[in-house]
Amino acid sequence: MTDGGHPADTGLGSRIRAARLARGLSLRGLAATLHVSPATLSQIENGNTGLSVSRLDRIAEALDLTVPQIYDVAVGADPAGIPAVVSTPDPAPGPEVPSARSVPSARSDWREYGPLDFDPVLTAALSEFLHTGYHGATVRGIAARAGLSVPGIYHYYPSKQAMLVRLLDLTMADLLARSEAARAEGRDPVERFGLLVENLALFHTHRKELGFVGATEMRSFETVNREKIAELRTVQQRMVDHEVTQAVRDGRFRSDHPHEAARAVVTMCTALPTWWRRDGPLGAEQVAEQYVGFALELMGHRG
Repeated sequence: MTDGGHPADTGLGSRIRAARLARGLSLRGLAATLHVSPATLSQIENGNTGLSVSRLDRIAEALDLTVPQIYDVAVGADPAGIPAVVSTPDPAPGPEVPSARSVPSARSDWREYGPLDFDPVLTAALSEFLHTGYHGATVRGIAARAGLSVPGIYHYYPSKQAMLVRLLDLTMADLLARSEAARAEGRDPVERFGLLVENLALFHTHRKELGFVGATEMRSFETVNREKIAELRTVQQRMVDHEVTQAVRDGRFRSDHPHEAARAVVTMCTALPTWWRRDGPLGAEQVAEQYVGFALELMGHRG
């Protein structure tokens, strides 16, 4: 053995197998992720070969666990002799959360915000990401916040990345639906621009936790997921850009750099979660009113 390896260990191999099964991965699938043959992984799980530290680290990463968490996995045996994670029964799933595609494209209540209606795991994941950051968050930590077992977490989501994607999917779906509704109330480009800015400011104060995660964790997405969320953000920016272009053509906005100014307006709204506080001197509605004024000034508005 090299690299400070672990000698052959039936118990460790069983824990790796139990974690893989709880994760819903096949032997061949995990082997492909690790770039080893299924036979090699089978030898590891059966405790017939030792493990280097680096390979154990890679296995833990592929299972979205830490090495200590693998050692914590409890195993038993089912009638077929396959180790299975031993866990206490998990509570019933929380309320059904609408998918990003099912959020209505228009809503008359775009200024109203109630409590977040997320399932228990997503609520716990949001809290964990806020307190430790995505890379510092662990599935075990999320499970503890949700009051579930680690295998129970995988019943909801296959990975920590899936939780982050779900959070941002729902965030952007809600934001875009509210934006469409806000814009629909405007009678001209300037009014529609102001309503879009008001909506952005309200969203990033009332939903500051979601906005903060969205602003700070883009680097944590896998490439395909990052591109997906970036595309949704582009849709939001283009709504604002469209109204700015129309207002410039009408002679209502006289900014020398309207395109850049439009991006600055959106950016100042999305930055609200970094400083606004619910117990601060300005409420969400007051901030939104101020920001509409700032935005109109920045665009060189002529009344």
